Amino acid sequence: MGILNITPDSFSDGGQFLNTKQAVKHALKMEQDGADIIDIGGESTRPGAIPVTVKEELRRVLPVIKALIKKVSIPLSIDTTKAEVAKNAVNLGVSIINDISGLTSDSEMISVVSQSSAGLIIMHAQGTPQTMQKNPRYNNIIREVYAFLDRQIKEAIDAGISKSRIVVDPGIGFGKTVDHNLTLINRLSDFIPLGVPILLGPSRKSFIRKVLSDANNISNALHEGTAVAVSLAIINGARIVRVHDVASIKMVSQMTEAIIKIEYM
Repeated sequence: MGILNITPDSFSDGGQFLNTKQAVKHALKMEQDGADIIDIGGESTRPGAIPVTVKEELRRVLPVIKALIKKVSIPLSIDTTKAEVAKNAVNLGVSIINDISGLTSDSEMISVVSQSSAGLIIMHAQGTPQTMQKNPRYNNIIREVYAFLDRQIKEAIDAGISKSRIVVDPGIGFGKTVDHNLTLINRLSDFIPLGVPILLGPSRKSFIRKVLSDANNISNALHEGTAVAVSLAIINGARIVRVHDVASIKMVSQMTEAIIKIEYM
């Protein structure tokens, strides 16, 4: 899953793709580089980010969706917590709704999903982007994230959303310390019993920067740290990885999958 942020303040690429032409060009390049999905977001969810209005989020993402839907041959995903944004995106042909609040931010979101044929990504976050990194605490990170995802899957199914349309994301960096993030990657296979595909989004996250703080080149460290996190996530059960650097991480995923498959020969 290639990341396309139509925002001025995202943590890694904020402001780079605010222009529709630039955004479309970047999305097409990600498709060419091997992306299977393009995830479009119009509101930054970095720690401390200021929320934007529905009107502003629509202003950012709709022109890009309208332009891209005619040009790409892969599915588009809308990264939003707002039902109105999700509804407009789906009406334009977007195939997946990626809700970082896991259906908890907007009470209308579950209805929008159930009334469409779109896939649904349910993510776990402790708190909101404004509060999530102030002092994240868990008694048992795996057990608590699992319980939330399990509960939200059941809520979605009760609302008429087929389980086959659901993906879960444990929410790397969303209300988690460095150790919480490392634990989630290390024990990602614990989420396989949920019975739906697992998505992981470690790309360029601050936990990598903190682990590799002694690196001479932090840009290289972020990329290489992402590659390791992605490879281990795939080994431990991830079926979708959400990344900025599609071309290089595509090779990482292909190599990792080749190694995994050899044990069955």
